[in-house]
Amino acid sequence: MRHILVLNAKGGCGKSTIATSLASYYAWEQEKKVVLADYDPQGSSMAWLDVRGEEWPEITGIAAWKDPVRPPRDTDVVVMDAPARVHGTELTQLLRKAETIVFPVLPSPIDMRAAEVYVKEMQATGRLQRGEAKIGVIANRVRENTIIFAELYNFLRKLNVPYIATLRDTQNYIKAEERGVGIFEMAPSQVWQDIENWEPLVKWLNSKRSMP
Repeated sequence: MRHILVLNAKGGCGKSTIATSLASYYAWEQEKKVVLADYDPQGSSMAWLDVRGEEWPEITGIAAWKDPVRPPRDTDVVVMDAPARVHGTELTQLLRKAETIVFPVLPSPIDMRAAEVYVKEMQATGRLQRGEAKIGVIANRVRENTIIFAELYNFLRKLNVPYIATLRDTQNYIKAEERGVGIFEMAPSQVWQDIENWEPLVKWLNSKRSMP
């Protein structure tokens, strides 16, 4: 059973959007049995599942901030949507549950500074020191022809964590959230650019480089 954790202590960096699209990718593209575990009391991932239609592949939701996370035995992938402000013991406990960590960072000085500090905190945990989990960072909500993206790009290249993908800033993610679908489940003519953005991320996730 694969466990993928979408994590960043900074709020508003798009964790739930990425977690729901990851869950739908594995359910739709890979035809896997998927559990989406929402650890954030705001319940954004659970709200997304509430509006997901029966015509789409089933994804089992767990409100992990209040209920035990006990995936069915036939589960292939558990996608974990972490809350903001996870530190100390709570961070250690979350990391113990995951083999792969997806770490989104927004193009802003505040987010970059926070990311640098948080990556060091994660790397200081025993699980990462022992190589029992792998981190991949992604630039999220990016407009590529901007000075701030150039700064983010250079920052991420020096972060001592694999820089996996760049996801653009687009209304397609908002439309997907409204419908309870992921980016891979939308009309290809509408989201082809976003699918191209995701290709390096899913390639990494499907490779040994993302597994301990």
